[in-house]
Amino acid sequence: MKSAQKITRVQLEIGKNEKLFLYGIVSPEPDYKLSLALNKKMGISLKHSPPVNLTDNSGNHLSFSRFSCMSSTDEIVYNLISNRTGKQFLLKKLKNIDYIFQVHYPGNENDNKMLTSLLRETDSVNAVFIIDTGTINDKNLQYIIQ
Repeated sequence: MKSAQKITRVQLEIGKNEKLFLYGIVSPEPDYKLSLALNKKMGISLKHSPPVNLTDNSGNHLSFSRFSCMSSTDEIVYNLISNRTGKQFLLKKLKNIDYIFQVHYPGNENDNKMLTSLLRETDSVNAVFIIDTGTINDKNLQYIIQ
């Protein structure tokens, strides 16, 4: 009889992506209007992309809308993700936030404060918060940080 091979599990240390910034946006506007306002203010081209899909603890399928854009010059990736669908939240700890704006800088880090002020100056944006991913303990954060 052949003996079973020993299976070795290797845990990979995945470091935090230091060039990923998350902003919480409070806005009464629907996602498509907010994406148009951000496109106009920031000179980007957010377009509807596949939603963030997940299943909650009770087995319900949840779908959160997403608008994405990749800057061709800087290779900066922008994602606008809805934080709520119906009465459910993507990040339950941040119920006061309507949208999550994700910015990924692959090569160069632009000024975080400049982007924050641009977001605050955008029409239909009531408030902007910088989200520290190290302080949020939410299992759904994995769907945003990929």
